[in-house]
This record gives sequence, structure tokens and C-alpha cells, in this order.
Amino acid sequence: MAKNTGDSYRKGAVKERVQIQNPVTGRWVKVDTSTGRIIEQKKTPGPYKGVVDATRKK
Repeated sequence: MAKNTGDSYRKGAVKERVQIQNPVTGRWVKVDTSTGRIIEQKKTPGPYKGVVDATRKK
């Protein structure tokens, strides 16, 4: 599990969640990988920090 250090950064990645960019709105959406449900949508521009990008090729 990712932990906040208190020094303005997170240690580790957020598990069981991925982010994708909504093609209609252009905003980033966080998705739960176990259920496939949308958790939340980001209001500010840019991707989430510490959440794996599902659209990035490996």
C-alpha cells in the first residue's frame, strides 16, 4: 500500500487501481481493477501521482 511520508510525496505505488484518460472530457479517471468500477475523476489537469497508467504501453 502506498504511504504518505508527510514530506509532500508518496512512497510506493497505489495498488489495485489504474488510471485512464476519458476521451470525451480529457480528464483522468481512477478505476478499481478488482471490480472495474470508476472511483473518481480528477478536476485538475494532468494524471494522478502514484497510480499506474493503464493506457501506457509496456
